[in-house]
Amino acid sequence: MTILSLFRRTNACQEQLEAIRPKLYRVAYSWSHNAALADDLVQETLLKAIRNAGQLRDPASFNGWVFSILANCWRDHFRHYREMDDIDEIEDFQCVHETTPEDTHTQSQLVLRVRNAVAQLPLGQRQVLTLVDLEELSYIEVATILEIPIGTVMSRLCRARAALRALLNELAPQQPAQITQIRRVK
Repeated sequence: MTILSLFRRTNACQEQLEAIRPKLYRVAYSWSHNAALADDLVQETLLKAIRNAGQLRDPASFNGWVFSILANCWRDHFRHYREMDDIDEIEDFQCVHETTPEDTHTQSQLVLRVRNAVAQLPLGQRQVLTLVDLEELSYIEVATILEIPIGTVMSRLCRARAALRALLNELAPQQPAQITQIRRVK
């Protein structure tokens, strides 16, 4: 490659960079929502593109190449300037969570037991129970949706709640027998 062809190629690259600069700025600003940061990112992108212009193999993929440089500059910005918290300034109450893993597990087990119990109900009772108790619809709305009389809604709901109570008692984990302490009285 002669020096003249290299000069022409570099000159063409600079013209393309000048033309694409507003697009780069719009993208950088949409990512950062900060005009100064977007300007810095575009400046860094243009510098890297000029420095590495010789690495561009296919001039037709110039736009994609420059935008990939911008994306890499954006990632580099986060690597170098990520916010850090001083661990000495963190209060103890920020580190304590109200829910423990045991609470979360107990809650998930309860949800699973209720879902299994509801799944065992007959379809009519399940429909009424879910519409009234979960979706909080009125009896009239449920009767309209299911096209049944309101009295049927009320009786199915009563039977569904009773069956659900019985099923949940069956599915409940067995509690160990309570050990009573013997007290000595003088």
